[in-house]
Order: sequence, then C-alpha cells, then structure tokens
Amino acid sequence: MESVENILTQAHARASQTGLSYAGAVTPQEAYELISQNSEAVLVDVRSRAELELVGRVPVATHVEWAFYPGMVANAEFAAQLQAQVDKSRTVIFMCRTGGRSHNAALLAQQLGYSNAYNMIEGFEGEANALKQRTLINGWKHAGLPWTN
Repeated sequence: MESVENILTQAHARASQTGLSYAGAVTPQEAYELISQNSEAVLVDVRSRAELELVGRVPVATHVEWAFYPGMVANAEFAAQLQAQVDKSRTVIFMCRTGGRSHNAALLAQQLGYSNAYNMIEGFEGEANALKQRTLINGWKHAGLPWTN
C-alpha cells in the first residue's frame, strides 16, 4: 500500500511533466488508494448514465455526467452540479471511460476553484487493443478494483 503523500507527489510530477494546469494525474490503483486512505478524497465519475448501466460503476463514486447519451450532448449544468455535490476543499479525482472527459472535468474544476483536482488516467475501461476491445490493457476494471453492474 502506497502512502497518500507518495501518490500525490507522483501525481504532481505527472502534471509538471505534461503541463497540466490542475493538481495532477493518478492511475486507477493510485485513485483507489487515495479514496481508501483519505476520507477527504472523492471519486467523481463523469461518464453518462448509459455507460454506468451498460458497462459498470464504482460503488463509492459520486456521479456527475459530463455529457448525455445518446449523442454525447454536453451537460450545461455540469459545473453547478459538481459544486452542489462536492466541496471545493476536497481532493477530487475525476474518472471517465479512458481519461479524456475526466481531463476536461479536472480542467474545469481547477477553473472553478478546486485546487486539488486530479484526472484518473486510463479511465474505467482503459485503452482499446488492436481489436478495439477495452478492459484488457489497463483501466479500473483491468486492475481488478471494486466495481458493480
């Protein structure tokens, strides 16, 4: 089990190396350790409700849709919903399918005053292989972390 301090140091280093404006980037394993060891850390799943129902969900995650299915129409109320559900003083880790929407959510959160906003790289399903299959290379599910249908 890695310490919260070490995880955050690595996350900040990733942010510096890649020029992120938010606090940092964590792997799924690191995200799990953070939410397990730090009661102030919260995982925010920004996937659509359809993704949660069809692919699976993390039971302890807070859900704020970044975009709606079908058509992936942007959620114009995302900022207001996030602020209503998650206090700005908390460590907030954003998760989506592969890390793109969660990156955008972390950017927006930082602009809204969330100084401890992190993106979970790899996402819930991870990268696709040559056959366009997910969950076989990386991601939350591939890591064997808790999830349910």
